[in-house]
Amino acid sequence: MNSLVGAALFVAPLLVLVAIWAIVVPLFNVNPRIFPSVGSVAEAAVAAIGDGSLIRHIGASMLRVGLGTFLGVLVAVPLGIAMGVSPAVSAFLTPLFRFFSVLAGIAWIPIATLWFGYGFGAIIFVIFNAVFFVVAYNTLLGVSTIPMTIRNAAASLGAGRWALLTEVLLPGALPNIVTGVRTGLGFAWRGLIAAEMIATNVGLGYMLFVARDFYRTEVIVLGMIVIGVLWLFIDRLLLVPLERATIERWGLVRRT
Repeated sequence: MNSLVGAALFVAPLLVLVAIWAIVVPLFNVNPRIFPSVGSVAEAAVAAIGDGSLIRHIGASMLRVGLGTFLGVLVAVPLGIAMGVSPAVSAFLTPLFRFFSVLAGIAWIPIATLWFGYGFGAIIFVIFNAVFFVVAYNTLLGVSTIPMTIRNAAASLGAGRWALLTEVLLPGALPNIVTGVRTGLGFAWRGLIAAEMIATNVGLGYMLFVARDFYRTEVIVLGMIVIGVLWLFIDRLLLVPLERATIERWGLVRRT
């Protein structure tokens, strides 16, 4: 019952927004080239689903963001742990991370297209950059918060480097890592849409870009809705439960 109430409260503002949209557009006779009606967007959705184009765009975007995020996390977590364990590595890399963190994501699109061309590689590179720095920095924070007394206690009980990594450092940093993944994935999603407008011929960003050229505002709004709904599904069904499970697992909060 609590879950149903929570879901209803979450969806209610979105339904109110749609209702306002359905009333205001015909009431003020808004030009469809400026903003479409609810009906025209629904018709565009039916047409895009019917010809399979929407599924192709969604599939291409999800594949890119999934692979780019996976590669970013795969590289960022070990590096973040190394920075948290070694003060020398942390002192050397922290200025670089602070410099490149503001450039992560969209700022890399022009040079990514020069390096990898217009296509899959450039987009994956942009997503990788959007995820990598956020996850690595959060991993560093997570490892840094583990008291030295716990590390020394594990070592005194016979824990080797591998046991210290897998049973102390990685579990202790896991809540911060998950938070970093959640934040980085949000940056990756925005970088993905921007990159797809420039560097590919399929994907949700490309769908928005092409629709603009033909003044098809109903397709643009449809793409915006799909992007938002996909992110809500990813966030609410995957990231939030994962974040809660890791935080509760290590006693940072208690389930009510």
